[in-house]
Amino acid sequence: MKVAIKKLHAEAKHPLYQTEHAAAMDIAACIEKPVTILPHERAIIPSGLAIALPPGYEAQIRARSGLAAKHGIMPANGVGTIDPDYRGEVGVILLNTSNQPFVVEPGMRVAQMAITKYEKVEWQEVEQLDETARGSGGYGSTGKK
Repeated sequence: MKVAIKKLHAEAKHPLYQTEHAAAMDIAACIEKPVTILPHERAIIPSGLAIALPPGYEAQIRARSGLAAKHGIMPANGVGTIDPDYRGEVGVILLNTSNQPFVVEPGMRVAQMAITKYEKVEWQEVEQLDETARGSGGYGSTGKK
């Protein structure tokens, strides 16, 4: 699949797969100087890139597991979505969940981007839903005997 990408800054790096079978590409920070994210604060880190996805696809911005596990750094919105009609700069809203300041360096890999297909739904209002074994059990209800 080919996707159009535009460098908004000369220093911007294309998202890259780090291994042959990686499902997501690493996104690098396109910043001129280090950005410090204080404990329990957030910052929008620019990528210096804009993309044009085809209809029916989205780019999901996800945490890098190493940053999350070692430093408590993750996207503030869980998983961010880049819609196919968005043409602005891709940014990553990073949240520092730790009690220590974290410094984002220029060129640092700060998140992952996965391109996924999605379906549009058409809601069909009904009087009753079909029955399932689970029913309306939620929030910790599975696995109970």
